[in-house]
Amino acid sequence: MGTVLGAMRNVRWHELQHAYGSASQVPVVLSRIAWGDAPNSDEALSDLERWIGTPPVFDSTAATVPFLWELARTDTVRNRAGVLDLLARVLATGNADHPAWTRAAHDAVAAGRETAARLADPPALPAATPPAPAVRTAAARLVAAIDRHACPACPAPSPRGA
Repeated sequence: MGTVLGAMRNVRWHELQHAYGSASQVPVVLSRIAWGDAPNSDEALSDLERWIGTPPVFDSTAATVPFLWELARTDTVRNRAGVLDLLARVLATGNADHPAWTRAAHDAVAAGRETAARLADPPALPAATPPAPAVRTAAARLVAAIDRHACPACPAPSPRGA
């Protein structure tokens, strides 16, 4: 896998919080999602959902999202559809007490829209293996959620072509 998740070491996880306290274990959980066997990977994804994907979002949520996009792009990750569903949950979640965290998390999800669109409707490349149907379906749902996203913390998008 090479450099997948390599930039995690640049995040000061111990200074961030998730739903149950310090986010210092987030890198371990992301690694288990990336390289774990099916039960380990699924358990890690479930843990991460409880930590960053349940209301409210935390400061660690926005820091975690770019790594979720990295996992979604990596075809050896076992539950890419689950990763995409977690991104959709983050987009649907907020924190009324910390609108800046909400906006940062939502912006981080929206920044990966092009990745989701490619997963939903991959170009036909001779050597490429297309994503599994579950991945394509989850990616299409996420694209639709990004396109219709509106919440008090996020500014209204400007009309396309304006």
